[in-house]
Amino acid sequence: MVSRLNRLTTERSAIVILFLLVFAMASRISVDTDLWWHLRSGQTIAETGQLIYPDPFSHTFTDVVHWNHSALSDLLLYAIWRHAGFAGITVATAIVAVAGMSFLFVTCRGSAYPRAFLIVMGAATAAVFWSPRPQMLSFLFASVLLWILRDLKYNRRDRLLWIPPLLMIWCNAHGGFIIAYLLLGAFVLGEVFNSKLGTCDSPLPFQYIRKLLLLSLTSIPLLALNPLGIRAYAVPFSTILMPELNRYIQEWQSPDFSQTHTWGFVLLLALVLGTLSWSKRKLDFTECFLVCGSAAMGLLAARNLALFAIAAAPVACDHLNDILGRRGWVIPFRDLESPVRAVINLCLVILVSMGLAAHLRHLLSTETISAGLKSALPVAAVEHLDSLELQGNMFNSYNWGGYLMFHKPEYPVFIDGRSDLYRSFLDEYYRIATARDGWQQALDRWRIGFAVIESNSGLAAALASDQDWETAYQDPLASIFLRRSPLTNG
Repeated sequence: MVSRLNRLTTERSAIVILFLLVFAMASRISVDTDLWWHLRSGQTIAETGQLIYPDPFSHTFTDVVHWNHSALSDLLLYAIWRHAGFAGITVATAIVAVAGMSFLFVTCRGSAYPRAFLIVMGAATAAVFWSPRPQMLSFLFASVLLWILRDLKYNRRDRLLWIPPLLMIWCNAHGGFIIAYLLLGAFVLGEVFNSKLGTCDSPLPFQYIRKLLLLSLTSIPLLALNPLGIRAYAVPFSTILMPELNRYIQEWQSPDFSQTHTWGFVLLLALVLGTLSWSKRKLDFTECFLVCGSAAMGLLAARNLALFAIAAAPVACDHLNDILGRRGWVIPFRDLESPVRAVINLCLVILVSMGLAAHLRHLLSTETISAGLKSALPVAAVEHLDSLELQGNMFNSYNWGGYLMFHKPEYPVFIDGRSDLYRSFLDEYYRIATARDGWQQALDRWRIGFAVIESNSGLAAALASDQDWETAYQDPLASIFLRRSPLTNG
C-alpha cells in the first residue's frame, strides 16, 4: 500500500487535479438552443427507423427533405436523454470534453507542467463552444487525429490504419468531418516541405508521408457509407458557402473580441507567437500550416476557435519546453514521492474530488437545471400555450424553434436552428423578426395566428402597438401574441 501511494507524485497529482478541474469547467447547464432539435431528430429516427424523411416539424417547409448529416450524434443524444435526462446530457458533454483534452495532453510533449499549462489555455479557448451538440464529437475526433499524426511524427508510432474508420464514423456524426482533411492536408504538405527543404528537426520519412496520403485518399469512398450517400461529400461545402450564415448566425461570424469568452483565443495566439519567436527550434512547416490555418479559420468564424486550441496548444508546448529547457527551468520527473508528500498529494486530490462532487450535486439538481433552462428558454410561455385558444400557424423566434419542436410538436414551427434546411428563408424570417417593411403582409401570407417571441424584440414592440394583435402572455424573457381577428381562407 505504501509503495503504491509513493507513486502519487506531485506531477501525477497535478495531472489528476487538472482533469478534475477541466471536468468541472465543462460541466454546466447548457442553454444551447440547437440541442432540442437534435433531440427531436434523434427521437424521430429512433421511433420511425427512418434516417431520411420529409420534414414533419415546420409548417413552412412541410415535406421538404432535411438531409441530416448528424444522424448518429442525434441518436446518441436522444439515447442519453431518454435514459438519463438533462443531467445525463450534461455529464456526457463534460466526458467528451475531457476526452478531447486528454488526447490533447498526450499530444503535447515534454514536462507535465508546461503541458498542463497549455491544456488550461486550450480549455479556456475551446470551452465556450463545449455544448451538447454534434460538434462536440468533431472536437474529440480532431484531437484524436492530431494525436495520431504527431505520435507518428515524433515517436514513429504508426496508427495510420485508424484514420479511415475514424473518418467514416466522423462523417456519420457531424458535417465537420472536413476538418480531418484540413488537418491531414496541412500535415502532409508541411512534411513534404520539411523533407525537401530540411528546415525541421524531425522530418517525417517519405514512406510515412506516402502511406498517410494513400490512407487519406482511400478514406474518401468510405464517406459514402452514410445515410446521405454521395450527398455527404457536399455537406460541408453547401453549409460553408451559405451567405446567410455570415449575415445572421453569430457562431459563423468573426469573433467579437470585446467579449471575454474570446480572450482565451487571444492569449493562446499571443503565447504561440511568443514561444515561436523566442524558441531556438528549427522552422517546422507542419507547425506553421496548422497554426496559421486554424488561426485564420478562428478569425473568420468564432465556432473554429476550438480547432485553433487543438492545433496550437501542442506547438506552443514544444517551443515552451525548449525555452524552459535551455534555461534549466524544467522540473525533473520523479517516479516516487516521499511518504509525507504522497499523503499531502492524496489529500489534495481527495479535496478537489470532493469539491467536484459538490459542484455536480448542485449543478445536476432539479432546481438548478430548471432555473438554468428558464433563464434562457421560454419554458413558462410554452407551458402557457395549452391554455390559449389558438388559430392559424405559429411564428416563433429562430433560437426557440428547436425547444418548441421538442416540447410542443403539436404546433409546427415557423423556423428553427436547422439553417442548412432554411437557407435563404432566413432573410424572410429576419424581415419579420425585426419588423421591417412588409412584415404584416408576410404574417398574413404565412397565415400566422400567434407568435412566441422575445419580449425585447423588434417584432414584440410592433405587435404590442398593432391593433390587430393582443398580448396573451408576457414575462421578461418571452411573449405570446394572438391575432384578434379570425384568419380568412384567402
